[in-house]
Amino acid sequence: MTDLQGTRRFGPVRWRRLRSLRVRLIAVFAVVALTTAVSASGIAYWLNRDAVLKRAQDTALNDFRVSLTRNVSELPLGATCEELTALAAQVASSGLSYDVLVVDDAHPECTASSDPSLYTLAQVPGPLRTTVNKPRELTASNTDAYHLYWQRQNLSGRPFLIGGTKVVPTGPTAYMFKSLENERADLNTLGWSLAIATLLALIGSALLAQAASATVLRPVKRLGEAARQLGEGRLDTRLEVEGADELADLARTFNRTAESLHEQVEELSAREAQSRRFVADMSHELRTPLTAMTAVTDILEDEAESLDPMIEPAVRLVVSETRRLSDLVENLMEVTRFDAGTAKLVADEVDIADLIMSCIDGRAWYDAVELDAPRGVRAVVDPRRLDVVFANLIGNALKHGGSPVRVKVRERGENVVVAVSDSGPGIPEDVLPHVFDRFYKADKGRARSEGSGLGLSIAMANAQIHGGTIEAANGEQGAVFTLTLPLTQPRPADQDEDIR
Repeated sequence: MTDLQGTRRFGPVRWRRLRSLRVRLIAVFAVVALTTAVSASGIAYWLNRDAVLKRAQDTALNDFRVSLTRNVSELPLGATCEELTALAAQVASSGLSYDVLVVDDAHPECTASSDPSLYTLAQVPGPLRTTVNKPRELTASNTDAYHLYWQRQNLSGRPFLIGGTKVVPTGPTAYMFKSLENERADLNTLGWSLAIATLLALIGSALLAQAASATVLRPVKRLGEAARQLGEGRLDTRLEVEGADELADLARTFNRTAESLHEQVEELSAREAQSRRFVADMSHELRTPLTAMTAVTDILEDEAESLDPMIEPAVRLVVSETRRLSDLVENLMEVTRFDAGTAKLVADEVDIADLIMSCIDGRAWYDAVELDAPRGVRAVVDPRRLDVVFANLIGNALKHGGSPVRVKVRERGENVVVAVSDSGPGIPEDVLPHVFDRFYKADKGRARSEGSGLGLSIAMANAQIHGGTIEAANGEQGAVFTLTLPLTQPRPADQDEDIR
């Protein structure tokens, strides 16, 4: 399992590296250099091969012709096998290291060879024997019926030049065996030299490609690093422009884009800051009159039963809407604290089961909630903020899902997990990604519903400031909200996190 996971993890990375621009550039240079070097080396090899072989065979054939012409004149008519053998030895003694085979139709049993142990008539290629013994038509341009013919042939794995000619129409036929071992050795040396030259050319092209890729890719790498920094929010990132080529134009375009983005982000940030100040100021300004209004509505609620029956519904509506407005203002002030990064934790070590029981008892939900929370699961949390989280999750489950609501607490490693599930129809799939958005309501026709649409977003913000999170999903019988919190107090950096 580990090996397979490693292959899956590192395989795409290695594949991306193989497909990098540097590797492709080096590969292109190498292919071009290899193709050019192989082509040049092949052409040079074949040209030199033809020149070496042609020079060797022309020299040997000319010497064979001259030596044969000089010595055959001393051969008597009806020469014996011993005389034919002597002729072969005399012709082969010219000094060019070839052997001679002489045959005569008058002595079919005789094979006169300068080296009888190595060269016989059977080693002469059949097509060459046929061509040598076949007379040509005499014309003005061809005064001889028989000519000297040659063929290159491997004998026992060794290269030979085999030449043959008939001396006179009624005379013997002579064949020459010239070894081409020295020429093959010279050509092998030439081939190895060209192969080494090709390898050096390939290495040189790779080094040249490396240098060229470093020159080309260095600006590209700087551009990628600048883009990464820009993506991380460092909007003051700029590239140094050098030269007037395409890469310099790309750097200038990047700088202009970054400058434009910086200006737009600053403008949006300024507008967002103004909006936050407006919400905060408005909330603070509303708190004073709302405090007075709440005190009055409490009195009116106490006296509602003694009021005129025609006025009582209006009084109860005013009381309800005043409390709703007060809750909305408190939620808005809490949201502005999270946005401004001023929300702080007042952490204490508490028992999660006791905290949930306190939340349920304080809101008289004990008849509608089933609690499965073992005691002894202690965590360092802010009790007030965590109470807000539990109240929102359980309250939403009761309001939208219906009882019984089940709350299950479990310790999992270094975290505590609290699952709140209801018995309702669940959350539509298109709504799940938005349940923690501010002011989001699944039923758009219920814009004037009792809730403000801020409860779950505030619950998520309180979970995140603790270093945890909340997940929403559908279970077997209804919606399930799962709160995960660390058992220990989060780092200060987590407390100052700007949660939106």
